Amino acid sequence: MKYVCLGYLDMKMWEQRSEAERNDFMDQCFAYDDVLRRNGHFVGGEALGETRSATTLRYQNGKLMITDGPFAETKEQLGGIMFLEARDLNHAIQLISKHPSIRLGGTFEVRPIADLTEMVAESAERRRVHASTV
Repeated sequence: MKYVCLGYLDMKMWEQRSEAERNDFMDQCFAYDDVLRRNGHFVGGEALGETRSATTLRYQNGKLMITDGPFAETKEQLGGIMFLEARDLNHAIQLISKHPSIRLGGTFEVRPIADLTEMVAESAERRRVHASTV
């Protein structure tokens, strides 16, 4: 099964670290990513830009609202996503619990990835039928 791991980081804590501490932290994280990759568990992942560069879109009262910044103001900010291949949720938790960022104050939210293959195929068929009747 595939799982998405959402990595959160306390930005104040991050900014208070020296450059050497930040480099050491990132080296540890990348080294563990390499372990996951070698063992066939690392499917992919990306770091996210700073929250101040985010833009949030939503509909409100029938209009598109575009707001600078993240959806919510919190102490911890979403810093990245990682995709894991694991036997089950417990295995995914076991894998991500060894990530260095947890020991250094980070947080991970682990969720199974929904397989929408069937839903997408059914939708494509409905749209094909609808287009042929218009």
